Amino acid sequence: MLVLCYFYPPLAGGGVHRVLGFTRGLPAHGWDCTVVCAGEEDYWVTDPTLAARVPEGTEVIRVAGGSALSAWLRVRRGDRGRRPGGTFSALRRLADWWLLPDSYAGWARRARAVAARRLAAGGVDALLSSSPPDSVHLAAAPLARRFGVPWVADFRDPWIGLAFRTPPTAWHRARQAAMERRVLEGADLVLVASRTHAESLGRAPGPPPARVEHLPNGYEPAAAAAAAGAAAAPADGAAFTLVFTGTLSQMPDAEVVFEALRDLLARRPEARGRLRVEIAGPYDSNYEDRAAALGLGDVVAFLGPVTHARSRALQRGADLLLLWKPRGAPTMVPGKLYEYLDAGRPVLAILPPGDEAARLAADGGAERVDPGDRAALAAVLERRWRAWADGAPSVAPRPAWLDDHARPRLAARLAGLLDGLAAGAAAPRPGRGGRP
Repeated sequence: MLVLCYFYPPLAGGGVHRVLGFTRGLPAHGWDCTVVCAGEEDYWVTDPTLAARVPEGTEVIRVAGGSALSAWLRVRRGDRGRRPGGTFSALRRLADWWLLPDSYAGWARRARAVAARRLAAGGVDALLSSSPPDSVHLAAAPLARRFGVPWVADFRDPWIGLAFRTPPTAWHRARQAAMERRVLEGADLVLVASRTHAESLGRAPGPPPARVEHLPNGYEPAAAAAAAGAAAAPADGAAFTLVFTGTLSQMPDAEVVFEALRDLLARRPEARGRLRVEIAGPYDSNYEDRAAALGLGDVVAFLGPVTHARSRALQRGADLLLLWKPRGAPTMVPGKLYEYLDAGRPVLAILPPGDEAARLAADGGAERVDPGDRAALAAVLERRWRAWADGAPSVAPRPAWLDDHARPRLAARLAGLLDGLAAGAAAPRPGRGGRP
């Protein structure tokens, strides 16, 4: 299988792990992988330890150059994953006007040419494109038609231009919708990471999309085992530790949490020396500025990018794990949710009722509060703090259903789907661009 994606080790972030899990698990089921991806320096955060988890024998072809947005912003590696939030937001809004479907469109065109040369060399039985960025699907579509290989369009998140980023005009919305529809109708198989996304695609106007399969995100058992031996929260229990792992960008509920913490400390000043919030991952600078403005500089620690093993260790050492996501994205299920539930620690989900991620979190035993409800957040944090101060253990049962979300099992499911596509590749497929 040839995989066309932007994010692959040593690049880091939530978008890396799903594709990495595919390439780790598929060879055991007869599918070797070639990956066409971005260059090793083409993202603002990396994790060199992830490169060691790429299976031996995986062919990796890198297309350097990065996205236009990254080039404009010129984030330096020395910034350690701290990005000027206001500048980035302004540039992203500008990119929404001029770069369709996203700021990676130029990179995707170059990657398409590289992937075409590899397909022409032969030995490829299927093509998988994985987004975000959505532009990878537009690069994959003509390749599938030209070379007559089955095409799988994998959506880790919904089409971004129609999800939590509002197109600037009706014309932009129509263009984004038309591009998404072209992908949905042209692919032989569409994979989505949430059941809600699959259902929404089935209700969309126009011709029905290609076959849609819900293949959720998951967690890596081997990484979890390695993380168990890494340093985590203070061993002596000196601090009640709240942990958020992942990229912190365009998530206003982080600031609501900071405000709730200020309220808690105003009522419980004795907690200040024994309460700590750890934000582990790349972040926009405005969050750090806001925490400092609220007088939380000694409470909230922005650790910047950490290795994936360290992130898992922090999860397993937390007294409370914090879960939120961008607002206005009901079909998005954060990949970290499964890692949180695997950690065996209490989870506080700041998610709207009825949201699929909220339902999954509740099924795993998490407590939920509405986004933006500062008073409810402060009350939950105070109750959890008091229980911890009284000696209550910070543990939570691991849900039995989580085993089905281990990445080796998900790769086995994908292999079965690919086997079916390969077996039917010689049969006529009306409506798929005339491919045999």
